[in-house]
Parts: sequence; structure tokens; C-alpha cells
Amino acid sequence: MIISNTHVSNKDDEPRVNSEIRATEVLLIDDQGNKLGVVPTPDALRLSEERDLDLVEVAPQATPPVCRILDYGKYRFQQQKRDKDARKKQKNQTVKEIKMRPKIDQHDYDFKVRAVRSFLEDGHRVKVSIFFRGREMAFLDRGREVLNRVMADIDPLGKVETEPRMEGAYMRMMVSPSASLSVPQPPQKPERPKPAE
Repeated sequence: MIISNTHVSNKDDEPRVNSEIRATEVLLIDDQGNKLGVVPTPDALRLSEERDLDLVEVAPQATPPVCRILDYGKYRFQQQKRDKDARKKQKNQTVKEIKMRPKIDQHDYDFKVRAVRSFLEDGHRVKVSIFFRGREMAFLDRGREVLNRVMADIDPLGKVETEPRMEGAYMRMMVSPSASLSVPQPPQKPERPKPAE
């Protein structure tokens, strides 16, 4: 009787391992990368167990499915590392929103502009919104003045992507990072102090 190694994949996107493999025969590649040809699945499992490794279905859509003999724990670790590196290389840009009122006081204004600048420095787009309540709708020019101040205060870091416009009770504009900021620079390594002579 074959006792398969106990690896249970719990995610749909993970490959089938050992006893999870449903095909009756597989195209087998050993742990040295040699193609052993089409083999009945129980024989492939026995071979992987003799080498104290796992049988992993790497191409389930093939006919028959392609399986490799390998260390599944190590394989998963390397796969996760590759995925993490790929995610790091992708530019991760999201839209942040900062809300203000037309009668915003100076302290709140400064705090929110600092947040906008910080988001732009991190490479995010920022939606700046002015919320009008009740009678404030009669003074839309005050909201536009606040947005003009924001534009002036973030000038070197961001550029206006969409001009201020009304959306219901909000006046909104979209700001995106300047081209010079769009590629984040890697942090500089501190210089080592020279040894005393």
C-alpha cells in the first residue's frame, strides 16, 4: 500500500500534490529535470516517496498532466518569493481622497495639504474634495479658492489631472504625481564611518 506524503493544498490556484493528483497517468519529470515519459500515477508517487520528495502537478491542463518530483515546501517558498518580487516591481498606485470644507481653518488645511503631499510623494493619485452643506452651495467660489490654494501648495509635487468640477454636494479635482516623482527612488545606503587612523 502506498502512503503518500501529507501535503494538502487549500487554495484553488495551488497545484495538486501527491494523493490529490486525480489523473490515472502522468508525464513525469524527475528531481534532476529528466523526462521519464508517461507513467501510471501510483508508480510516479512511489518514485517520489523513494526519493523522499513530493509529486507535484505542474501542468494540469496538459494531456496527460505533467508532474515533477520535487521538494514541495522549497518549491512553494521559491514561488512565493518570485510572486513577491513581481508585486514589488509593479507600480502600486491607488487613488486617495482628502475631504475639506469651504470654511476650513488654517490648522486643518495645513494638516490635509501635508497628507496630499505625502500621498503624491508615495506615487499615489489624490482626489481633493470640497464638501458643501446647505447654504454653502451659494458660495462655490470659496471652494474653488481652497482648491486653488491646494494647487499652489503642492505645485512641485503634483499636477492637476482633472480640473475642479461639481459632483453633487462635492467640488472635486484629481491630482497626480509629477513625472519626476512617478518612479520611487531606492533608499540611499548610509556611508560607513572611516576607521580612525
